[in-house]
Amino acid sequence: MTTTTPTTTPPIAEAADGSESATPAARIEHVSKSFAGPAGQQLVLDDISLDVAPGEFVTLLGASGCGKSTLLNLVAGLDKPTTGAITTDGRPALMFQEHALFPWLTAGKNIELALRLRGVPKSERRDKAEELLELVRLKGAHGKRVHELSGGMRQRVAMARALAQESRLLLMDEPFAALDAITRDVLHDELTRIWRETRLSVLFVTHNVREAVRLAERVVLLSSRPGRVARQWTVGIPQPRRIEDTAVAELSVEITEELRGEIRRHGQH
Repeated sequence: MTTTTPTTTPPIAEAADGSESATPAARIEHVSKSFAGPAGQQLVLDDISLDVAPGEFVTLLGASGCGKSTLLNLVAGLDKPTTGAITTDGRPALMFQEHALFPWLTAGKNIELALRLRGVPKSERRDKAEELLELVRLKGAHGKRVHELSGGMRQRVAMARALAQESRLLLMDEPFAALDAITRDVLHDELTRIWRETRLSVLFVTHNVREAVRLAERVVLLSSRPGRVARQWTVGIPQPRRIEDTAVAELSVEITEELRGEIRRHGQH
């Protein structure tokens, strides 16, 4: 059902059709990151090497403080690694835990703003925004204000805004963590559907093991600080999956044990 990828050699990037590709959606090569602290430089990420293949869905999993979000910010270009290199196939789109929508704009205008920044002509923005709202199943919501939308609807608009950038790589930093379980499960379904329709590459940060297994083709476990690639799992469970599926639960138990072991090894509680 699952296979483990050795942590010493990054996987070769493959296109969605399985053919080998020379251009991964993201390539992280021997990346380390340090920050200045009261006791001097603190190493947060240590020698991370990882490829995300075109069309691949990868989840980054680890204990709080292991550097997952830091790594995502580095891939997004919001910060620079201390050592090592990161290359991406074009500019990534980034979706945060909070929706970060502009409250004075409607749902559609939030998306149109992203289209304007991308250079889409004004005459085309309305229709394109409507298409994206329909893709995330919010048809007819163009004129709704942010305060009129539920938490799940706001995250759908944020997803549509990220998709408006037409990047081939979508970075997601715990985008469903603040939602209730039912809404989160619905958005898991929607994200899986959109990923399968668009064949975007996705790098998704989470601390929820079942969420990681529910969504990903590959789960990457980071050790506790400093973050290193501790282990990887290729998830061979057919999509669509449910979070309560037996196969999802079994693999989640295995990964949880590895995560607990990492926490114990690094003295975190």
